[in-house]
Amino acid sequence: MHKRALLALAGAATALALATAGPASAGAEAGAVLTTGSAGGTAAAVGDTLTAPLASGTSATFYSSATGTSGVKCTGSQFTAKVTDNPAAPGTATESVTAHTFDSSSCTSNVTGVLGVSGITVDNLPYTATVTSDGTLTVKPASGSVVQTTVKLRTLLGTVTCVYQGAGLTGKADNADSSITFANQQFTKTSGSSLCFANGYFTAKYAPVTDAGARVYVN
Repeated sequence: MHKRALLALAGAATALALATAGPASAGAEAGAVLTTGSAGGTAAAVGDTLTAPLASGTSATFYSSATGTSGVKCTGSQFTAKVTDNPAAPGTATESVTAHTFDSSSCTSNVTGVLGVSGITVDNLPYTATVTSDGTLTVKPASGSVVQTTVKLRTLLGTVTCVYQGAGLTGKADNADSSITFANQQFTKTSGSSLCFANGYFTAKYAPVTDAGARVYVN
């Protein structure tokens, strides 16, 4: 009886130890690539939705050259992505970019012959995004597809549709303001009139990236 009591006590102690280890194991996820609240904070869960508007006071631009200022500028834009994998850091987290929108009412164009912008649509979604611990963000389309943007411009002769395509996007995440910056990402015109410039260079800064209102950090 005494031996059975000792065994039962040992079993209870083991069960208690395992139960105590559960939260500790969950807490270890704070070492994930994507965390919320702070660097090294709570791990962003798979399935969480991340959103980010343009950084305050900035614009998204789609210019005809990497150094020029002719093209389209928007002050309203946002992206939405879902976390699909968030391993321990250092590593590479993955996301599914489910939406990337532009508010056409906030867009203007200084292209000669163009009166305004009636719409900008990002096509072929969702895209796959990867984020590495050094802050490098890469956006790629599905296999066999392309990253594509359709820009509709108002002219004296009616609406002109310009379609631009690229292999992907590369950006940089910065924990200082939980931002993602894209600089001069080149796209090539695949259809459209002569009013559509031959190449489009996309530049934008999105901040802050949040998960249910909490800022997101890369570790």
